[in-house]
Amino acid sequence: MTILAIEHVQLAMPAGGEDAARAFYRDLLGIAETPKPPHLAARGGCWFEEGSVKIHLGVEADFRPARKAHPALVVDDVLALAARLKAAGVRVVEDEPLVGWDRVYADDPFGNRIELMTPRA
Repeated sequence: MTILAIEHVQLAMPAGGEDAARAFYRDLLGIAETPKPPHLAARGGCWFEEGSVKIHLGVEADFRPARKAHPALVVDDVLALAARLKAAGVRVVEDEPLVGWDRVYADDPFGNRIELMTPRA
């Protein structure tokens, strides 16, 4: 048996946060929203998928943001994206350098930690 890939990442969100999720994941990060299957849509939340990047947000009744655990997304220009996020009022934190990468952390609207990375040339 061999694990071949990660199919998607699931993050939690509070009930009623779909519009905030769309504003962040779709509008700021540029990941298209895809409809949830009808039998799952009744639970709330939303899915964002662009190519092999799949982030699913599900409603958690006793929601607490993931402050340490996080997905890391490779982007083409992390510095430009960080500036866009900051201009939109998103908390962006620069961390210690990582060999070969420019990177920052951003909080989604619910406080979940998202790492954004661009390989250095």
